[in-house]
Amino acid sequence: MQNFQGVGVSPGRIIGSVRQMPKPVSEPPSGERLAADVAPEDAVAGLKAAAQSVHDELKGRADSASGDGKAVLEATALMAKDTMLLKSAAKLINAGSSAERAIWEAGASVSEMLHNLGGYMAERATDVLDVRARIVAELRGVPAPGIPASETPFILVAEDLAPADTATLNPSVVLALVTSGGGPQSHTAIIARSLGLPAVVAAHGVDEIADGTEVYVDGAAGFVAVSPSEEQRAAATAWAETSATLAEFDGNGTTADGHLVPLLANVGGAKDAVAAAALGAQGVGLFRTEFCFLERDTEPSVDEQAAAYKAVFDAFPGKKVVLRTLDAGADKPLPFLTDATEPNPALGVRGYRTDFTTPGVLERQLEAIARAASESDADVWVMAPMISTAAEAGRFASLCAAAGIQTPGVMVEVPSAALTAATVLREVGFASLGTNDLTQYAMAADRQLGPLAELNTPWQPAVLRLVQLTVEGAAQEGSGREGDPKPVGVCGEAAADPALAVVLTGLGVTTLSMTARSLAAVGTVLKTVTLEQAQELARLALSAPSALEARDWVRAKLPVLEELGL
Repeated sequence: MQNFQGVGVSPGRIIGSVRQMPKPVSEPPSGERLAADVAPEDAVAGLKAAAQSVHDELKGRADSASGDGKAVLEATALMAKDTMLLKSAAKLINAGSSAERAIWEAGASVSEMLHNLGGYMAERATDVLDVRARIVAELRGVPAPGIPASETPFILVAEDLAPADTATLNPSVVLALVTSGGGPQSHTAIIARSLGLPAVVAAHGVDEIADGTEVYVDGAAGFVAVSPSEEQRAAATAWAETSATLAEFDGNGTTADGHLVPLLANVGGAKDAVAAAALGAQGVGLFRTEFCFLERDTEPSVDEQAAAYKAVFDAFPGKKVVLRTLDAGADKPLPFLTDATEPNPALGVRGYRTDFTTPGVLERQLEAIARAASESDADVWVMAPMISTAAEAGRFASLCAAAGIQTPGVMVEVPSAALTAATVLREVGFASLGTNDLTQYAMAADRQLGPLAELNTPWQPAVLRLVQLTVEGAAQEGSGREGDPKPVGVCGEAAADPALAVVLTGLGVTTLSMTARSLAAVGTVLKTVTLEQAQELARLALSAPSALEARDWVRAKLPVLEELGL
């Protein structure tokens, strides 16, 4: 039996056959010429045949898909037969270029042209690049890039997944995700949790497992085994039965002794909000407004923004919706707001800081938020990302007041904000801990890098201490809305880990926000401990010499996790 140890990022015990994600298509050599024994007209005919095959394959998948995935596949299929693309490639072939190099260069030219046109046409630019890679793969006779097409369920193994790969990811076919790269806060981890798929990341060596090999995946333990044992088969069967009990959240986040811990959802738009409300979320702890701006070359109007925000607010009438202002920059660049040439974007002009270089965008966003809030019954709170100092918090609060927003807050993701929480919170009404970036900055470890996965976990005692300092700062500062200490929530992915949710509760965090699919599991585990027990487990985690020991020590005290396969 061959075993692989990685980092568990989404619970579940699954047995299935492996399908490897095809490697990215490499660029044909620059200047590659048409072979001497191949006539240009034959090369053009071969190119057109390859493009037709790509079209037919994508169209067939689109016919059986639905929603956003169907739309993406249909648009990409059409691009495979785009006249401009094929004519440009044919012209290059007739000039002596190889078919692979011709379609590669033609694709680059057409993509750039569409991007420069802006608007809807710019959105098609990435489709061209996808199509050219698929056509090159067809010409070479190798698997096309992207998630493999299959009529039978499988476990997807890859180096890592890009956000675009999810357009064709069907949770009814993909049983689990396993990657050799990435970390606990990587795109793959976030995708897996949002879809409720068991997942293991940073499992070195798994990309050598042959297609068709049967494996056992434990998404909580971060464990992958080839040729599953009878014990592992029994565990997978038990999980299948147990998971049904974790499918629904009763809408009441509380500990065993009645201490209230509202469980909120992280959303990116109206569709997410409606789904979260249906799953019992008690509100929204993180509305990522940048998703309303992505793939835009120009700033949306105040009217457009207000309509997008109101659609989310309307899904939670009478309930709290915490909206984060634009977190552009780093891995979320916006052409009209960020500088793509920054040498270190994660430490650059991102989040609240974009108002330093492009003033006016934030004020117009706050105007749109205020308008949407005035037309909605939701209890709207607004927070700024990447706040580092009390002065920044105070200025943001002033901007909110000028816009008519009553409850301003800050994201605590920069260690300086945690270390000076009392003075920062003197300026605003609440804080929310973004544990993904807080961990990355505290440990100086890029959250996308597999080799740093051991460092980049919110179980690090140093990160937990920063959470504690933030809560203590909120208590020192004084009263929030109802006369209690100013609230401190967690909206990073840490809240979706049931064991860590217990520790965060013990540290004094007042709300937990997560992907909606994690609500039921977190709610179930919270109900098995009293507040005092949660506080004891928080002290235990803080005293641990390492993240691994902190996690193991706490999990050992929570047998319900093993019983539920979490």
